[in-house]
Amino acid sequence: MSLARRTLMEAAAARFGWRRAYADTADVDGLLTEQTETAYTDTVDHAALATVKNTDVLAVQPGVLDVRGRVLADVLYLEGVLTGARNRGLPPELIERLEDAVDHGHELTVLLADTVRTTALHAAS
Repeated sequence: MSLARRTLMEAAAARFGWRRAYADTADVDGLLTEQTETAYTDTVDHAALATVKNTDVLAVQPGVLDVRGRVLADVLYLEGVLTGARNRGLPPELIERLEDAVDHGHELTVLLADTVRTTALHAAS
């Protein structure tokens, strides 16, 4: 199926709150590759933008806070997915991977919170 057709079908499904699942690992790998390529090509030059914007420690803080909020929201969503997987007796390997992702996500939120605290600490000194 062409990318344009798949994108159109996914957009229509999303409008109704549906998401498509893929049973073929080749399809999943293709989608993961596509996500990665899109993320790297659709972004601005973050290093150049950050160099211009982040003139002191407090300038860094709002962006890091925003990222932490998004990551935390996504981790809490994944916790729900994990609970559902456990309650439905889904394969142990899937549950282990979800546990790993949730644990890693929580670790990332802690690191980001520490980063925000560091900006405040250095601004006060």
